[in-house]
This record gives sequence, structure tokens and C-alpha cells, in this order.
Amino acid sequence: MIENDSETKKPLPRRAHLITPEGLQALKDELDFLWRKERPKVTQEVSDAAKLGDRSENAEYIYGKKRLRQIDGRVRFLRKRVEAITVVDRSPADVNKIFFGAWVELEDEDSGEILRYRIVGEDEIDLPNGYISVDAPLARGLLGKSVDDDVTVNLPKGEVTYFIEAVHYQRPDWDASSSRSARLF
Repeated sequence: MIENDSETKKPLPRRAHLITPEGLQALKDELDFLWRKERPKVTQEVSDAAKLGDRSENAEYIYGKKRLRQIDGRVRFLRKRVEAITVVDRSPADVNKIFFGAWVELEDEDSGEILRYRIVGEDEIDLPNGYISVDAPLARGLLGKSVDDDVTVNLPKGEVTYFIEAVHYQRPDWDASSSRSARLF
């Protein structure tokens, strides 16, 4: 019996931020672009705008300073993130099971639609391209499952059952014409 209500409201433990090697490279590329290209460009624009006179009513100057603060904030975030993340760069022992980094092909058992997703970390989410968070309800339901398993997942739209068609740990060469979601990979 729980006597103290605070025991039920303990914060969840912090877990490692996972990322694929491709995701890490994308973060590094963004950091490099912001630091070497975008920030110097905006700095020059601010300098040019400052030469125009009264800074209090100079929209280009004010906007440029705001943009510099945004860039600097993102650069700080990216530097800290790159240092703190855990790169998952190897396939699991059982490549027929779904783990972080897997490309998964599912069949919706109600509609027959083929769906394709990659399970990635929070820094890599790209829903239009099928990159879903390892923390998403669908991904959580798939983790540890195997090819040919049925999995029922409670999604915001309700309970959905999927058949696991395929699992890959190297980018699959799926035919782009086979389904609406095939363009994902």
C-alpha cells in the first residue's frame, strides 16, 4: 500500500539519447552549416544594417540580431547534444527482431496497406519520410517483435493490428511503386 502520494509521481529516469550514425552526421552537418556559413552571413548582414544609422528603428538590424540569437542558441544545443548522444551503429544479434535503427515493413491487417518505417531517436524524427521515434506508440509496440509476428498497437486513432513483413538493418531497396509509403526509403 502506498501511503505517500509522492511515490506515484516520481519522475521517469533519464535515458540515453539514441541516434543512428546517419542522424549524428546530419546533426554535425547542421552544426557546421550554421557555424561556418549561416552565422558569418547573418553577422555581415547585421554589420551592414548597423551602418545605416539609428539601430532602434532599423528592422534589418533588429531582425538580424534576433536571428543571430536563434543561431547561437541552436549551435549551443547541437554542440551539447552531439556530446551527449549515444550512437547505435551495429546490428543486433538477431536481425529478424525489431530494435532501434530498424527499417520495418508492416501490413495493416484491416486495410492491407503496406507501411514502412524506420525506428530512430528523437533528433531524427521525420514523419513524412517514415522516421518515427523509438518512443512513439507504434515503435514501442514493435520493439522486440520478429518478422511474421502480428502486433496490436493502441494508437491515437484506436487499436490497430499489423503483420510484420520485413525487418532490415541496412537501407532496404524497396520498390517505390509498391505502396503509398514506399517512398519512405
